[in-house]
Amino acid sequence: MSLRLKTESETLPATVRARRDTQFFVLTLLLIEFLDEVLDGVRGAAWPLIRDDLRLSYTQIGVLLSVPPLVGNIVEPCFFILADVWKRRVFLLAGGALFACAVLLVGLSQGFPMLLLAFILFNPASGAFVGLSQAALMDAAPARREQNMARWTLFGSLGNAAGPLLVGAAVALGLGWRWVFVGLSAFALSMLAAAWRFPFPAPAAEAGARAGAGFREGVREAARALARREVLRWLVLLRCGDFTSDVLRGFLALYFVDVVGVSEGRAALAVVVWVCMALPGDLLLVRLLEHVRGLSYLRVSTAFVAVLFPAFLLAGDWTTKLVLLGLLGLASAGWYAILKAQLYAALPGRSGTAMTLGNVFGVVGDLVPLALGAFAQRYGLGAMMWLLLAGPLLLLGGLFTVPRMPARTDPSDPRD
Repeated sequence: MSLRLKTESETLPATVRARRDTQFFVLTLLLIEFLDEVLDGVRGAAWPLIRDDLRLSYTQIGVLLSVPPLVGNIVEPCFFILADVWKRRVFLLAGGALFACAVLLVGLSQGFPMLLLAFILFNPASGAFVGLSQAALMDAAPARREQNMARWTLFGSLGNAAGPLLVGAAVALGLGWRWVFVGLSAFALSMLAAAWRFPFPAPAAEAGARAGAGFREGVREAARALARREVLRWLVLLRCGDFTSDVLRGFLALYFVDVVGVSEGRAALAVVVWVCMALPGDLLLVRLLEHVRGLSYLRVSTAFVAVLFPAFLLAGDWTTKLVLLGLLGLASAGWYAILKAQLYAALPGRSGTAMTLGNVFGVVGDLVPLALGAFAQRYGLGAMMWLLLAGPLLLLGGLFTVPRMPARTDPSDPRD
């Protein structure tokens, strides 16, 4: 009896430690996403400041928004495939180190060539550090992909809200935009130190090792997956959802300064309102997905955005635009989380392959900001913004091709 009690008392602390390690692991992954989105929010809000400081044209801004992701989409598939069949941890930590260096280089940039180099370095670094962190989160609990992606998106939204606030605070304190990037580089190093203690296993790696699979087999597996209609559908719809999220964010501050005619401070406020209004939506989505299927919610929210976005562009005064922009942020909450979770679900155990296909398929999609920048240079930014309406319209049409009651992936799913 005493031996049994002793064994149980010794087991309990180990169980508690394991639970705490798991919680710290998940928190580290979510904070890495938070950092990445803080940087995205900072860049979006700081574009007018960067543009004026470095004397950039719309075409150069389009290049900065298109060429680095294009390079990343060419480079990243190789290490995403290797991260599925080899040592994921090596790529993730190396990406974290390059991530911190690239962010520092942005803050030190003195002209367009140096800034372009920094962005080109940043994209594959972010893919390794942030993308593989997302893959690790998806592999940690396959039955709860939608819920964990909702948490991932929530932390991302918090980061997006913090980014413009940092820019506004830096301007108010007279620090300028450069010191924001220098500080975030230090934050990236702290996240790298936190991630260093974890092994980051890849579920497919052991099976691949047992079967003798390697990089070539990983490439063949990715090609086979890309030929599947289900996988192709989610890749297309993910890109459609970007039009009124990431693409819009890249031009939003410039739209308010150059088209609406407000100050840089008000433009940063508009970005804050848009991002902050997504926060309650992301928070509610975490709970909502416990009871409602993500695709059912997505159909309704996409229909709302298809109506709200034209109303936002047509609104004549600052206050009305701000209110409609906030409603847009609320209505579009959770798009990325749900669509990306569906892609992971279509490729169980192959999260690196899912990331690879997202990059390969995104090569064309990453040319969109470049085309939009060139269009804005010739016809005006106001006219260009109407082209973004194609995103929610195509997404809505694509969602109605998905069966309303897909096959169950988890028998214990309470939503079935």
